[in-house]
Amino acid sequence: MSNIKKMVITALLIALGIVLPVTLHAFPNAGSVLLPMHIPVLLCGIICGFPYGLACGVLTPLLSHVSSGMPPIAFLPAMVCELAVYGLVSGLIVQFVRMKNTYAKIYLSLIGAMLTGRVVFGVLNTLVFSVGTYSMPIWLTAAFVTALPGVAIQLVLIPVIVIALGKARLISIQ
Repeated sequence: MSNIKKMVITALLIALGIVLPVTLHAFPNAGSVLLPMHIPVLLCGIICGFPYGLACGVLTPLLSHVSSGMPPIAFLPAMVCELAVYGLVSGLIVQFVRMKNTYAKIYLSLIGAMLTGRVVFGVLNTLVFSVGTYSMPIWLTAAFVTALPGVAIQLVLIPVIVIALGKARLISIQ
């Protein structure tokens, strides 16, 4: 895939990462439950590779905050780091892990990125952004209990989208 095509897809996914959360913020706690900003970033890493996924992960929450005020400034630094890790790790796994089964490769990329991103989010909140107020129970609740519907949506929706785009020959996952 050409760099121009990757840039266009990245820009579209950044736009989706801004619009999707805005539509869901009409529902209480939809952002922390459904994780709408995570989907485009994970897709970008898988489809376009780690440099573009990283850029998408950094730019999406920043531009969303500037345009809509969401995520709030208190959560913005940790979200930028978490989403940057999602885009980076999902792209690295897709690029460097060789597997014959495309579904297995996508799921490995998703799960690896999700776990790494959540660990980074927890560590940064504990040591940098929320020192003294962040704890293991808070992290476990936010990362795995509250976010469970969003994680389920990601695990169902993202492979379907990637495979459909591949079958339509719009992208290729190697």
